[in-house]
Amino acid sequence: MAGSRLPRQLFLQGMAAVFMFAFASLYTQIPGLYGPEGILPARRTLRPQGKGRWQQLWETPTLLWEAPLLGLDTAQGLELLSLLGTLLALGALLLPQLRHLLTYLLLWAAYLSACQVGQVFLYFQWDSLLLETGFLAVLVAPLRQPPHHKQAPQGRVAGPSPHEGLPFWLVRWLLFRLMFASGVVKLTSRCPAWWGLTALTYHYETQCLPTPASWFAHHLPIWLHKLCVVATFLIEIAVPPLFFAPVRRLRLAAFYSQVLLQVLIIITGNYNFFNLLTLVLTTALLDDAHLPAKLGNSRRRRTPTSWPKALLAMLSLLLELAVYGLLAYGMVHYFGLEVDWEQHTVHSKTTFTFHQFSQWLKTVTLPTMWLGAASLAWELLTALWRWTQVQGWLQKFCAAVQLSIFGTATVALFMISLVPYSYMEPSTHGRLWTGAHRLFGAVEHLQLANSYGLFRRMTGLGGRPEVVLEGSYDGHHWTEIEFMYKPGNVSRPPPIVTPHQPRLDWQMWFAALGPHTHSPWFTSLVLRLLQGKEPVIRLIQNHASGYPFHKQPPTYVRAQRYKYWFSQPGEQGQWWRRQWVEEFFPPVSLGDPTLDMLLRQFGLQDKSPPRARSSSNTLTQALHWVRKQLSPLEAPTILWGLLLTVAGIRVMQALLGPWSPPLAREEKHRPAPREDTASKQAASAPNDSSGSQTPQRKK
Repeated sequence: MAGSRLPRQLFLQGMAAVFMFAFASLYTQIPGLYGPEGILPARRTLRPQGKGRWQQLWETPTLLWEAPLLGLDTAQGLELLSLLGTLLALGALLLPQLRHLLTYLLLWAAYLSACQVGQVFLYFQWDSLLLETGFLAVLVAPLRQPPHHKQAPQGRVAGPSPHEGLPFWLVRWLLFRLMFASGVVKLTSRCPAWWGLTALTYHYETQCLPTPASWFAHHLPIWLHKLCVVATFLIEIAVPPLFFAPVRRLRLAAFYSQVLLQVLIIITGNYNFFNLLTLVLTTALLDDAHLPAKLGNSRRRRTPTSWPKALLAMLSLLLELAVYGLLAYGMVHYFGLEVDWEQHTVHSKTTFTFHQFSQWLKTVTLPTMWLGAASLAWELLTALWRWTQVQGWLQKFCAAVQLSIFGTATVALFMISLVPYSYMEPSTHGRLWTGAHRLFGAVEHLQLANSYGLFRRMTGLGGRPEVVLEGSYDGHHWTEIEFMYKPGNVSRPPPIVTPHQPRLDWQMWFAALGPHTHSPWFTSLVLRLLQGKEPVIRLIQNHASGYPFHKQPPTYVRAQRYKYWFSQPGEQGQWWRRQWVEEFFPPVSLGDPTLDMLLRQFGLQDKSPPRARSSSNTLTQALHWVRKQLSPLEAPTILWGLLLTVAGIRVMQALLGPWSPPLAREEKHRPAPREDTASKQAASAPNDSSGSQTPQRKK
């Protein structure tokens, strides 16, 4: 089997990029979300309970407990963590020396610290996925970077450490859990759109933040939408078991199918860093043979193979063809695929029932766990075999210690992950080993393993619900408050904001799905708009000219619920159509009894003013200066600027090539000592004007 050194490097670089985007995106929104004048001030979440320092840190694991020691409040501490996280991730992306275990531990700890005070705005599945993947990156990252030309004793090139493949296998297992559960929950939810294969006829229009491509995808033929739903079920349910296939080409086929799905989602929806993170997870399906170390080394010399190897290759090909045939048969049989040659369409329908699917899920959930256990056992045996090849008693002892530590951690994390994975099938969940439940309960607050299930139900089947805020000075003439990213003005095209996540816009989408009482933070948003708090206004419009009440806060604020639909082809100048549905939030003003009652009910009243901290603190002044420099820029511009900076530096590195000091170059070109005269003549042969070459001695 080919090694995984290059995929691991690609994984670590990808994790650095995702952390960079996540921290930078969060940084731009901290004052409006968590500042003293924000929607949900972070200082309310960290209140000492009279417990010991270490017990308090274990129960609420966040570095922000130490912010007062630096003279910062909780929001300022969160800003500092986000800035340091962005810079550290940027450094790890550019400098191989920073792709170190300690670097990723700091990144994971910083994001976990943010999530502890993030409240509802950091309760998304991709935040949990980033924490789980980030912890795996800590285990995958090397404790020290090996030299580029590391040599083993007796002249052999040093191989990988025996334990290196174990943590990286957990990345593959996480990808399997994510994709398989995401496919299964679409059917266990009994959503009629998924069962009727019509989900994509609504998805592009009703997702949180569509892109311009969503409009065009929405108007594709219905039969093609239904066929794409069938392909989604194939990629998310049938393909993931191939992640553990013994045939390499099957794993690569699974890799490209996952990449195709994620790229299409990126094109047709603004899902921040989630799809980028999923693409990073797919690197666990690759190997060194598929990612040549140098561009010039992609060609391999064909060597004659023995008949056992040829027979094994033939059997692998037959198995591969059998799997492809089985997948094709399953698609045709279970989704009733029929080609209509006259209409040039493909008809499809679900041919199985919910009861049949539930029985199938009950049958396969436990075997998928055993499949993971068998694959992990193979990785452990492979690691043990590599350990037997280590030369030297000291090296063997060190390798044994590392293998014991990382092997135990890998098995423990696998056991822990079985608990949230089994949530999708309750009877299997109840039969799990009680020790796994205890392990999971002990570390659940660290989010080392989570349950997943995206797009469980399709919303907005009768039209996309949307909340529109309005302000007024007299209570009679109302002006709409336009958000930067979410739909509002029917003439404005959908934006492209990936990899930024405007967290207020996302929560506005969730708020529209129910009454405002299901979203307590919305009352706090209304209060901040009535007070004219600039940090909150910047979440809605970054530039004052785009906010209709920038000169004076509105006297009254209310919210209306509309239903939105994409415009039809041919409607010039319009991207949306909309229809008023009902009042979402009643008209209120400062001091209004209704507003005060809601604030008390949700515990959102400022019972005590924030503790004043000295603004002369050097660190506070530095944070204020950085904020002042970056505030004129919109968040997507900052993130794209970081991306272009990385791309520019990478291009310069590629053009200039690796630099080495003169002494190193002299050592590199200095001929090695030869034992006889013939060797000396051979060493001088390359300097001959004829250009002839002499075979070099193997080192």
